[in-house]
Amino acid sequence: MPNATFGGLCVLSLETRRAQEIAKLIANYGGEPVVAPALREVPLGSNTQAIAFADALVRGEFDLVILLTGVGARALVGVVESVGKREVFLEALRRVPVVVRGPKPLAVLRELNVPAAIAVPEPNTWRELLRSLDDAAAEKRIAIRGARVAVQEYGVANPELLAGLAGRGAKVVRVPVYQWALPENLAPLENAIRAISEGRLDVVLFTTSVQVTHLMRVAREMKLEIALRRGLEEMVIASIGPSTTESLRHHDLAPDLEPAHPKMGFLVELAASRSSVLLAAKRGASQN
Repeated sequence: MPNATFGGLCVLSLETRRAQEIAKLIANYGGEPVVAPALREVPLGSNTQAIAFADALVRGEFDLVILLTGVGARALVGVVESVGKREVFLEALRRVPVVVRGPKPLAVLRELNVPAAIAVPEPNTWRELLRSLDDAAAEKRIAIRGARVAVQEYGVANPELLAGLAGRGAKVVRVPVYQWALPENLAPLENAIRAISEGRLDVVLFTTSVQVTHLMRVAREMKLEIALRRGLEEMVIASIGPSTTESLRHHDLAPDLEPAHPKMGFLVELAASRSSVLLAAKRGASQN
């Protein structure tokens, strides 16, 4: 998008893992970045479910494995490696069809020399995953009905995916590897909530659905939810993709922007190109 620029707008990012990267992107597009991490990844304490899954896979008790995130896939291998079962686990993983939700878990599989039976296309949501499985079943490449399916989860369960698999006759086992928690230092997020409530920010970029949940949760605890919602109505709300958009709508928030490809670079570029016009329209309408 030629000449895409924020033109000095204050842009809030709730990113954690890629906070510096997105702040640099915002600045490169002429924005004033405000970074307030809204979550942290916490490995599950005992990891008994992950180890039990690995043992069951080695015994041949699964017909299909679904990896939902690259971070989760790496964490799963790390757990197995910690108990000395890495190579036997990888050999077992090579013997079953493995479905990856997007490019990040696919990259992990390539590093591990494990083939992927299905790489789910963009925007990589549970809908595309189920559709890909249906196509593979129709082509008789994969059997779903009666299959024993392991689903590596990514912080929270995906009830739509689990229900979709069960509705197709699969026997599903959840494999949680890590969970989402609030940041240990809540001050940046609390300051961002105050800034939104006081109308001091212009654009907010949501890059995962958990950010939405945590933002609203902390605002409620601060007794600023109403003020936060009022402030968000005067801002441009940008969502990275369908799953995050669903979460925004679940909280009665209407995203103004969603890129064609659910990637951070596309999100920032789209927001830079459209935010000034959208912001003028929203704030102008509220004054009439």
